[in-house]
Amino acid sequence: MKRTIFPRTKRCLQILPLAACLCLASAASAAGPDDTEIKTVLKERIDTAKQGVGIVVGIVDEHGSRVISYGKFQKGGERNVDGDTLFEIGSATKVFTSLLLADMVGRHQSQLDDPISEYLPASVKMPTRGGKDITLLDLATHSSGLPRLPDNLSPAHADNPYADYTVAQLYEFLSGYKLTRDIGTEYEYSNLGAGLLGHALALRAGTNYESLVRQRITQPLGMDATAITLSPALKQRLASGHGPGGVAVANWDIPTLAGAGALRSSANDLLKFISANIGLTPSHLFPAMKLQHQPRRGAGAASVRIGLGWHITTKYGTDLVWHNGGTGGYHSFMGFDPKKKIGVVVLANSAYGIDDIGLHVLEPQYSLAKFNPATNHTATKVSATTLTTYGGRYELAPSVFFNIRTKGDHLEAQLTGQPYVDIYPETETKFFYTVVDAQITFQKDSSGKVTALVLHQNQIDQKAVKISDTVPPEPTVAKVDPKIYDRYAGRYELAPGVIFTVKRQADHLMVQLTGQTFLEVFPKSETEFFYKVVDAKITFAKNATGAVTSLTLHQNGLDQLARRLP
Repeated sequence: MKRTIFPRTKRCLQILPLAACLCLASAASAAGPDDTEIKTVLKERIDTAKQGVGIVVGIVDEHGSRVISYGKFQKGGERNVDGDTLFEIGSATKVFTSLLLADMVGRHQSQLDDPISEYLPASVKMPTRGGKDITLLDLATHSSGLPRLPDNLSPAHADNPYADYTVAQLYEFLSGYKLTRDIGTEYEYSNLGAGLLGHALALRAGTNYESLVRQRITQPLGMDATAITLSPALKQRLASGHGPGGVAVANWDIPTLAGAGALRSSANDLLKFISANIGLTPSHLFPAMKLQHQPRRGAGAASVRIGLGWHITTKYGTDLVWHNGGTGGYHSFMGFDPKKKIGVVVLANSAYGIDDIGLHVLEPQYSLAKFNPATNHTATKVSATTLTTYGGRYELAPSVFFNIRTKGDHLEAQLTGQPYVDIYPETETKFFYTVVDAQITFQKDSSGKVTALVLHQNQIDQKAVKISDTVPPEPTVAKVDPKIYDRYAGRYELAPGVIFTVKRQADHLMVQLTGQTFLEVFPKSETEFFYKVVDAKITFAKNATGAVTSLTLHQNGLDQLARRLP
């Protein structure tokens, strides 16, 4: 019996806004790039390669600090970014979380080998393995055995994925999770683990995460522009985030797992933080910071180790201490060379990476990414008759399809699990996306019949064979009373050890198959539901009394029955 309803190849076949780049050795001097060279890099990155909207670079050393910036608050806007501009810093927040831990150790309020279970309510049953408990150190070094994310994270809005994840859901996941690897033995980067650490430390301190960061770190260091909740004045300084193709995206809210990535900050504020870490600015936090910098465990590569939160990379005869971060519309990097006493901060309000800039400033032997100039595609006119011949359904992989339909003077393309997106004709057979760097070419046989399309993205060509001249109609979401979802909540056995878990989440019905995350299903009727992320449906069956007794998964021409468990 087929266990998973979602094709393993699907994620690598999606239209993903990943930038293809070639890393080349840099010609910069051993002393590092000067401000003019950095400005040139930023200008080329944004104007030529179209790999950003605004980027700010801050540098601090024994001579002081300075900021080099280029670009805008928002695409097409007039306002320039600068050292006071705020950005979401994403996972760079984890360094602040681990500094809270180091500070509490220094105050004798915690110990690194404390079991995390001692910091949580007694009702939470933390997973253990081999007689070992997960400790604070395990969480701070990403070696707890906990996964990257909890499998009951099922956002109501994909553009703000952590916003509605609750403490109750966190506790529910922890109490039911079974560790698959030994604690403390293997590095596995975990947003869940870092978020849990921040949550637990705040509980121990009798406050919330944001207040604890403010009391212990940002206020003592004079970082008045680093926060989660922004005042009206700080909101005016927050640059707009941008996703692939420069499309404006929503800000992220991370209430429960705040310690994993909720902070916003500016280059000038983070330079204060880095200066204190290097020891250039006196601070009572310096002993705790030094405790963070000590390498403790491996971090997935021979040249990389991890301290408390910070990663330490040894290369070119230099130890660099660093962390980066990313949310839906921002990227961040901060790091320093403790021996040379130089630090750097790089912040960007786009989905494109900037780590290479930060590493290169710290050590010029680290290569800068080299991007080909962005291709400017120009739409041309194609006859309506020709456009119509491209309409239909194309199979890219089992259960993964392109649907193509006409829309005015161009086409719309939909990949399984994604919405329809406009594609425009560059020639009679080649079309381009505007939201991502991807193109589609239609292929014809000797008689002129359209037989396939080829997706060009990330220097990879993927062929999809045309299987139909018509596109399946989009399913209509029926209006039903969400109260009926309560009847379906429960566990359904598809095969021994393979369970469908169904639950109501507000006005949504969520379904999870063993080993997968919860996904929403949408009502076609009171008993029939469909997925949007894959071509699959679920039907619930009732007995004569109206009690729900089973569900049936309909996928790939198969109907698979799962009986309800008591």
